[in-house]
Amino acid sequence: MVAVQASPDAGRTRHQRFGGLLPHRLLRWRRPLWWQELAIIAIGYWLYTLGRNAVPEQATIALRHGRSIQHLQDGLHLNFELSVNHFIARNEWLAQILDYYYATLHFFITIGVMVWLFRRRPHIYRGARTVLVATTLLGLLGFYLYPLAPPRLLPRFGYVDTLAKFHTWGSLAEPSIASHSNQYAAMPSLHIAWALWCGLAIFACAWRRWVRLLGLLYPVGTLIVIVGTANHFIIDAVGGVMVVGVAFAIQWVLSGHGAFVPPLDAPDFSVDDATREAGLATRR
Repeated sequence: MVAVQASPDAGRTRHQRFGGLLPHRLLRWRRPLWWQELAIIAIGYWLYTLGRNAVPEQATIALRHGRSIQHLQDGLHLNFELSVNHFIARNEWLAQILDYYYATLHFFITIGVMVWLFRRRPHIYRGARTVLVATTLLGLLGFYLYPLAPPRLLPRFGYVDTLAKFHTWGSLAEPSIASHSNQYAAMPSLHIAWALWCGLAIFACAWRRWVRLLGLLYPVGTLIVIVGTANHFIIDAVGGVMVVGVAFAIQWVLSGHGAFVPPLDAPDFSVDDATREAGLATRR
């Protein structure tokens, strides 16, 4: 009896063998090139700013939507934003920390995680980047379809705009900034969406337990910030989470595998950073 050698593809599912909707040649492992990724990021950011700010603000509609969201949250007993906002507004030092967190970390942490994935986890970088791009495009679609005034622009409900009150750098109340930004792009919250993407990427790809824990805490901290500074409703945050979920689904349909699952032909990156660096030093 002649033994039949199993095919290398035996046991692999159909989507693993043939990929998702994208052609197989686009799904094969190849190390990302820095200049290509910089071009993609630059174009993506340009589209983000263009789309976010070019959408008609529709102040009347956005304010009406804001009042509707407030009434909905009152009915659902999810109206604790005002208490959190007032507590933070009474403590200037805390408000300043949260204001600068809101104005800066949104971009810095996201860029930092992308660079880290590019350098240390290149085998899953493209899948993770696809999720982030899809998340951002879905967010822009939300801004267009549902203009929404943030709580800070609804003074009738008693919210305090901490950025304006304490004159924090980056305040959308400043004319020079407000004139270049759509203040009614609140649904979904991309602060939450990007923070959740960062947190999941760190949790899935980091080796050290305390780093993974920090990854999970980052979107939680961002939720406190966007609520405490009256820049978003809780429902905006829920919208951000849903957008990330849809983006992960899009990436899976395109590639046939999860965002943090490497291509089948990718090199072995299963050892931690310290071990890999020690091995490289030994070979030198």
